Amino acid sequence: MGGTFDPIHFGHLVTAEASRAAFGLEDVVFIPSGNPPHKQERSVTPAEHRYLMTVLATSTNPYFRVSRTEIDRIGPSYTVETIEELRRAVGPETLIYFITGADAVMELMTWNRPQDILAQCELIAATRPGYPPADFQRLRQAIPQVSAARVHTIEVPALAISSSDIRRRVAFGEPIKYLVPETVEQYILKSGLYVRSGAAGGQGHGRLAEIWL
Repeated sequence: MGGTFDPIHFGHLVTAEASRAAFGLEDVVFIPSGNPPHKQERSVTPAEHRYLMTVLATSTNPYFRVSRTEIDRIGPSYTVETIEELRRAVGPETLIYFITGADAVMELMTWNRPQDILAQCELIAATRPGYPPADFQRLRQAIPQVSAARVHTIEVPALAISSSDIRRRVAFGEPIKYLVPETVEQYILKSGLYVRSGAAGGQGHGRLAEIWL
């Protein structure tokens, strides 16, 4: 499961567990992005913070683990390179699913070497309730038929939660309890992540935000 995880929240965790159950996955590997090329328009919280929050959030689920694959790689974090690295690690017989959000999957054909991605894994696109199914039909029409069959969808009500809203809430001193695991909430507060400079009554203390929207 790839993502910026800035921060990781219950929507990510519910998506991972729902995908594991629906597709019979042996485990789910969370891979925080290192230098995401599609996030260049805004600052992204340093990778170590995002990695540690992901570890904290997933530590109680025996089927979840976290990989530093993209964080430790130099240069932009391209999904195809991550999939290739995973393929070398697990061998040719293991079926790999790449779990991500529906909005990201809709941009599949703009990714680096999309056909190579589809040749090595299947995609699970997590959608919010009410996501237009016609969008996926257009996506499938844009890629070869054999590859289109490798794109699956799963509806996750908890995806109404978003990382950008959590960052905004922290920046303006609003509560984030029950949107993220308690361990992640405490990490954000103690580390002073996402807090605006000079914000009164904010949840974090100690330094400027790495990012806020």
